[in-house]
Amino acid sequence: MKNKFIRNTIILSVVACAVLVIPALLIKAGIINAYTAQIITLSGVNAIMALSVNIICGITGQLSLGQAGFMAIGAYSTILLSQNLGCPLFISVIVAGIITAIFGFLIGFPTLKLDGDYLAIVTLGFGEIIRVVLVNLKGITGGPNGKSFATKLSFDPMLAYFVIIGSLILIIVLLQNFIRSTYGRAILAVREDEIAANSSGIAVFRYKMIGFVIASFVAGIGGALYVSLIGFVKPEQASFNNSINYLIYVVLGGMGSTTGSVLAAFVLTYLQEFLRFLKNFRLLIYPCILIVVMLFRPQGLLGYKEMSFVKTFDWIKAGGFKKLFAKKAAVAAEKTASSESQGE
Repeated sequence: MKNKFIRNTIILSVVACAVLVIPALLIKAGIINAYTAQIITLSGVNAIMALSVNIICGITGQLSLGQAGFMAIGAYSTILLSQNLGCPLFISVIVAGIITAIFGFLIGFPTLKLDGDYLAIVTLGFGEIIRVVLVNLKGITGGPNGKSFATKLSFDPMLAYFVIIGSLILIIVLLQNFIRSTYGRAILAVREDEIAANSSGIAVFRYKMIGFVIASFVAGIGGALYVSLIGFVKPEQASFNNSINYLIYVVLGGMGSTTGSVLAAFVLTYLQEFLRFLKNFRLLIYPCILIVVMLFRPQGLLGYKEMSFVKTFDWIKAGGFKKLFAKKAAVAAEKTASSESQGE
């Protein structure tokens, strides 16, 4: 068991280092230009927001439509902490996540006693309240015109990639370990059947609250990294449309699938930039993709499944490619033999 744990840790560490270091070096060398680097990095921010939504919708089993509001709180908190209080960016990002988690607790305490459509409507209302408050606090937030924020991340593509993708990897690792913990198993039990979980002695409301607060914290981190990358934020960041965009990532990737949500966030963010020549017509792509997926793959691309580098390594080591090619060759030979017999 110990040797297996060490082997798995080594494999995941090598993959994480490769994902972090190789693209960063390519950006530094100019092989990946600044525009492409920013798209990849922005995809990382969107993936963090998708994880935040996935914690609530996919893991906790609640429908929230106000995650963009928490993102805006994290973004504005980072600006105020860095510019007004002079905190270093790293500390500002962490504290912004904690502040957002506190707001998540205050909002979640009355709302999580509701279920289904009622919870979605209330969280939608809170998201709009956050947006309106940010618009009217002109002295602090800059009003509807927003607020600028200059950091090294917005000027150094390599550093921005390293910090944001590194944060994404760290959040994925911590989230996967949390899901496998006692608290995570209890939250999954609540998602599957609240009545059965309550009958088993699981405090349903408490574990819903834990999931909601963690999701708020992750959204705050996403907002802090977003404003650090873009260098600007305005109250429209808390709009309902943004919350729906993050929900689409989770629906397409698979409710409850961490890797599915991340994969969908990267693919759709890049697709949106790739189709920019269509101008406003590119906004039709999301609904069309969503309709197709709901018709032919309602559980999302991965469903509840997760992509595993360890299992992929074991599959390759066991001769997976060799067996796959041999199977394809056998099928081709069988088709050839069948066509020849029919010709005779």
